[in-house]
Amino acid sequence: MTRLQDPDPNDIPEDVARFLADFPPDPMFKMLTHSPSTVRPFIGLAQALYTSLELPVRARELAILTVAEGVRCDFVFTQHVPLSRNAGVDDATRELIKNGDHTHPALSKHDRAVIQLAAEVVAGPRVSDEVFAAAGEFLSARELVELLHVCGYYWTFCRLCTALDVQLTQMYAQLQGADGWTGES
Repeated sequence: MTRLQDPDPNDIPEDVARFLADFPPDPMFKMLTHSPSTVRPFIGLAQALYTSLELPVRARELAILTVAEGVRCDFVFTQHVPLSRNAGVDDATRELIKNGDHTHPALSKHDRAVIQLAAEVVAGPRVSDEVFAAAGEFLSARELVELLHVCGYYWTFCRLCTALDVQLTQMYAQLQGADGWTGES
């Protein structure tokens, strides 16, 4: 059960309600409206992460899955199974991420570099020089900063989901069962 009740629709400012009307219904968006002043910037950053980055989509999705696994967020991991599939991330790579096997030799050097960087960002305040250098072999300075933005945004999104115990929607729950992700590591 979600820890907070959905906000009363009458308490959502009209401009925020109009803004959200352009999006499909989502339980997380409802939770975000408890803080009306941050809804637009938070969703605006998400839109930028999907429309304005030079970071390759595959790298973005690898990072998101790694962050979701690292903080044990079923909602985000499940939501990104089909998105990552569309970005070219295969089931075997998702399974390695789900199992926390970030150095497996089956991963390409590129994927390993992105996954390890995202995993270290989640695990602590600093990223090792070796992991940062490995990611720098594949990503420009701009792409590295964008990858850090992706990790930070999704860490926050995941923590909102886990701290508030936001439940998967029926669509996401069906994806969860179809792909075998249980969120348990």
